[in-house]
Amino acid sequence: MAKELKELTSREENYSQWYNDLVVKADLAENSAVRGCMVIKPYGYAIWEKIQRKLDDMFKETGHVNAYFPLLIPKSFLSREADHVEGFAKECAVVTHYRLKNDPNGAGVVVDPAARLEEELIVRPTSETIIWNTYKGWIHSYRDLPILCNQWANVMRWEMRTRLFLRTAEFLWQEGHTAHATREEAVEEAVKMLNVYADFSEKYMAVPVVKGVKSANERFAGAVETYCIEAMMQDGKALQAGTSHFLGQNFAKAFDVQFVNKENKMEYVWATSWGVSTRLMGALIMAHSDNNGLVLPPELAPIQVVIIPIYKNQEQLDAISEKVQPILAELKKMGISVKYDNADNKKPGWKFSEYELKGVPVRLAIGARDLENGTVELMRRDTLTKETLPLEGIAQHIQDLLEQIQQNIFEKARNFRDSVTRDVADYDTFKEEIEKGGFLRCYWDGTPEDEDRIKEETKATIRCILLHQADTEGKCMLTGRPTKQLVLFARSY
Repeated sequence: MAKELKELTSREENYSQWYNDLVVKADLAENSAVRGCMVIKPYGYAIWEKIQRKLDDMFKETGHVNAYFPLLIPKSFLSREADHVEGFAKECAVVTHYRLKNDPNGAGVVVDPAARLEEELIVRPTSETIIWNTYKGWIHSYRDLPILCNQWANVMRWEMRTRLFLRTAEFLWQEGHTAHATREEAVEEAVKMLNVYADFSEKYMAVPVVKGVKSANERFAGAVETYCIEAMMQDGKALQAGTSHFLGQNFAKAFDVQFVNKENKMEYVWATSWGVSTRLMGALIMAHSDNNGLVLPPELAPIQVVIIPIYKNQEQLDAISEKVQPILAELKKMGISVKYDNADNKKPGWKFSEYELKGVPVRLAIGARDLENGTVELMRRDTLTKETLPLEGIAQHIQDLLEQIQQNIFEKARNFRDSVTRDVADYDTFKEEIEKGGFLRCYWDGTPEDEDRIKEETKATIRCILLHQADTEGKCMLTGRPTKQLVLFARSY
């Protein structure tokens, strides 16, 4: 394990390699035999499960229910909404045949040319089209509305440049798809789910976010408006952590989904969609971790507390184990996930490094001398500080400490985010400041073409138009025109 840590590239030396090393060495994920796809390993999937469970509860608290829709989408469905198909056309995986056969030349199996599909099927890049084709059969009257569905699924977007969790060809996510009787209800839904994502990110992931609206250039293909939460990583790059889209009536019109309203008139349904993915795993790693490994907020840590016995013989181990059992029982009763690692195939020092690398928030070490003194050594992962404490009352102390650790991790990330958020007034200053990373806040009255120019010249994009605007007027940093619109620029993942 010391060798594993030694081989972990430091953040300062190469942030990108540090991230890649950490994902692999902390046993979160690895590349698979399928190019661009990943294997999420048990420890990584345990974190995703906690993310999924928390979010699923939050969705259900707001009235949403889970459903499941097909993985394969007829090609013709994607042709019905022009902006949507244009946005995803270059990323689609296409199924053309439905059968294999033995190669007559003995070279394994080949595609049977006689088994070509009448219509090609697309491996879902997102599900708006298949879901709105389905909703057509569900919606007839205003009494059938709203529909508040979510699905947990996998999607395929044929990415050429991949990185574990951040950008892979196949990834896991949830996608909510809702149908409403009025524009106002749909907009309210889109904003509500944005707030759910923001609350989850800050309360559970300990990642502070900025809420905003995407510019036309960055908007979801087929949406009228895209709301987003943007997070700041430790290397000064932004990461889009979640999006919620007001789709207007675009998909209802594309799939002819109409209903009889309260005035007994036919009207097209109003729609939203919203989603977060395993990209959140990348945000969790990059926002908090250090050169010793992962730093996990207790709310999402698969193991919140690990207890490691230090002993010379079986008699000492038995005595330690007897003392530890009531502590284990009390912590579990409090709902705290705890592991007692008394395996004899690894030395305590190796275990210390392993759990540090894996980001376990609290580590207890107890040896023969601790038994005599009625004490235990406690280390908290967020600060790497140790203290010796009485065994009596240790469970309650840990419960309180986990809350402190959660808050400390959040505050550290928020302080960093605030320290790299700067105001810029003109383009020359912008070009200098963007090299330092972070969010650049400025007044903006430029065109989509202006955005393209800035992206070309600086690699920075408008991450969001701030959702809560100050009621002041300034000059656009590029054009000099007067405007009240404030935006955040950054380089991003």
